[in-house]
Amino acid sequence: MKTHTHRPGSPGHLDPGAGLTEAFVALPDGRRLRSVTAGEGDGPLVVFEAGMSAPAASWVHTQREIGARTRTVAYDRAGYGGSDPDPRDRTIERLADDLAGLLDGLGETRPVVLVGHSWGGPVIRLLAERRPHRVAGLVFVDATVAELVSGRGARILSWSFGALTVLARFGGRNLVAKLTQPRFSGAIAESDVDVILRDYACARAMRAGRREAAQVVPALATMRRLQAAGTPAVPTICLQAGRVDRGMSRTRPRFNRVAAELMAAVPDGRVVVVEDTGHLIPQENPAVVREAILEIVDAVAGRR
Repeated sequence: MKTHTHRPGSPGHLDPGAGLTEAFVALPDGRRLRSVTAGEGDGPLVVFEAGMSAPAASWVHTQREIGARTRTVAYDRAGYGGSDPDPRDRTIERLADDLAGLLDGLGETRPVVLVGHSWGGPVIRLLAERRPHRVAGLVFVDATVAELVSGRGARILSWSFGALTVLARFGGRNLVAKLTQPRFSGAIAESDVDVILRDYACARAMRAGRREAAQVVPALATMRRLQAAGTPAVPTICLQAGRVDRGMSRTRPRFNRVAAELMAAVPDGRVVVVEDTGHLIPQENPAVVREAILEIVDAVAGRR
């Protein structure tokens, strides 16, 4: 296991939140990824993959709750939080390689439950295709689909991250948070919100998000191929936002329809539309995310 804990106060250290433990995993090329773990026991490891511009901290509240039942790990992708930056392009293949490297570095050999929000969805799809023996269950949380991707949208996204980087650099953390994370559930403790915003509403996260946004259009061919191949035949839940936010009057119905079609082809899969909730389901409605993950954990345990 290529991991070591990090002393508080040393470079890269970030308080992961109450009940969570920080460690660093060395990848084959020498880069380090900051991981956050919680939980113990013989159940399947639950692996959290965040959305674009989102660090491990975006899962802090849910990870703590799932950690009461089974082992969990979240991590900062390259360039986020306490993880080293990556000199190479942040392609979807590179992201999946890093996730596989994280699991290898943790010494995890048993099949895991993968949870992917937004851009994390295509990442866990690609890992599942490459290493199907390592996947016991899947939870997609408003996961990006190829039908939503366009060159114009990708350019706007990249521009937005650039503008937010400048804003965050000059002390606009609260404004970054207001523009991008306007609704936090009252079930999330204020201390957890502070952890999330510390690692999210900052120039470092926005820069990393912009680098990933630059690879969205190049990822389209891979995303289409993965969707055409179908979701692995493992217990799967797909959570979709039910609220139609500004600018999504056309895309939201299509988004949810594609998700439903993908789940209809999975023997043990189903889609759940979370009413009155937008794209940031983990922050707006953490209870539904928690219950979906626990349902998959129980299904996996039943199979075993």
